[in-house]
Amino acid sequence: MTDKTELKLYNTLTRTKEVFEPIDADNVRMYVCGPTVYDFAHIGNARPVIVFDVLNRLLRHIYGDSHVTYVRNITDVDDKINARALRDFPDLPLNEAIRNVTEKTANQFHEDIKSLGCMEPDFEPRATEHINGMIAMIQVLIEKGHAYVASGNNGLEVLFDVKTMPAYGKLSNRKLDEQLAGARVAVESHKRSPGDFVLWKQSNDNEPGWDASYTDGGETQSIRGRPGWHIECSVMSEHHLGKIFDIHGGGLDLIFPHHENEIAQSCCAHGTDKMANLWMHNGYLQVEGKKMSKSDGNFITIYDLLHTDKFGGRKWPGEVLRLAMLKTHYREPIDFSVKRLEEAEANLNKLYRVLKESGVNRNLPNEAERPNNEHIKYLLDDLNTSEEFGVLFNAMFGASSEELKQLLGVANILGLLQQTPEEWFRSDVDVDVDSEIAKRLAFFKEQNWAEADRIRDELLAQGIQLMDSKDKETGERVTTWEAKR
Repeated sequence: MTDKTELKLYNTLTRTKEVFEPIDADNVRMYVCGPTVYDFAHIGNARPVIVFDVLNRLLRHIYGDSHVTYVRNITDVDDKINARALRDFPDLPLNEAIRNVTEKTANQFHEDIKSLGCMEPDFEPRATEHINGMIAMIQVLIEKGHAYVASGNNGLEVLFDVKTMPAYGKLSNRKLDEQLAGARVAVESHKRSPGDFVLWKQSNDNEPGWDASYTDGGETQSIRGRPGWHIECSVMSEHHLGKIFDIHGGGLDLIFPHHENEIAQSCCAHGTDKMANLWMHNGYLQVEGKKMSKSDGNFITIYDLLHTDKFGGRKWPGEVLRLAMLKTHYREPIDFSVKRLEEAEANLNKLYRVLKESGVNRNLPNEAERPNNEHIKYLLDDLNTSEEFGVLFNAMFGASSEELKQLLGVANILGLLQQTPEEWFRSDVDVDVDSEIAKRLAFFKEQNWAEADRIRDELLAQGIQLMDSKDKETGERVTTWEAKR
């Protein structure tokens, strides 16, 4: 780590911007809540993946690649997954149906975020890999008086008793007494108070489950069941990062109840006063001025943007999506729009043209040099990607070859300009365009001029200009193309 590097990050827990001081500079540890793999990831899911990818890159720049451990989980046991499995694979045994759903969805998630330029985490634990650890932590919570077994409407449950943790509500700034006094729903008869939440719930014969035994008040009960959502992250983060680690991240929507309940479980199980030193949350995302929802028809997945014409009538390169996110500070809300994507693409077109004209484009991003702290001062100030990109954009024009290499180092931390100009100006559309050109040439041979012209015009409408010439040796028609970005 560079001695004078000072990184400031906003801590949701203290509601202040703080100088980041890792517990161990030789092993900086960060955990970010990942997807529940029951459906393709939407663009709201993409935002935390991109935001914390930039933070991961920045931490590795400061402390060294081998001194950062980044964990992002996959939730592969959840009632939404069960419902999707029953809907999509009604003729299969439930466990097989669930596996089909989770594998397909997880694979698509990985493909999508790779297209967004995101690095792989150091560890990507799945909830189903840590069931025994969850059972063990739940028993510890029972023994310490923080959890209890109760009989609910759907069978036996183990519940966390929020009254046993006086600091409950600190992250979300909710006072427990006010929560209980202002509860608008009647306390379920098996709960001690309205805020108590599920750690383990019994499964029926048609639901996935694991065998567990819990001893409460001297009585041991066997409960074939499945974990609650919150306990999963407490166990997976502790397994990979320890009882207390440096940074816990996720979307603003996770502050309550998910992250609040994670803190309660972890602190009470381990006897600590904190789970993570610093909590970071990215802001909400809406689409074209409205909250994203399937009923409004504006529910957009990452896959939709990359591979279909559902948004703006065309496919969008992953780097455009990434920049569209980074041009707003991570804590601010984003209004995701076609105009925003068009502006991001125009910015990238200009920067890639600068690189093309400069000649500094061999083996990108390997020609980049390590930027100094002045170059990344906005990233060091609470990950201000918006200001950082603005400075990068303006500095690229007229920069010398050596200066460009420094600026490429900044772009590397942002995860931008990761292609050569040649790759960029032919990216994402190569296969489709080449296929259409082959069809057009076949139409020419058939003397079907109308269809050949139709393909030319349709590609031109998409920004693809075809150029016809003749092979000097054979005299046959040869067609090349250029993307008019």
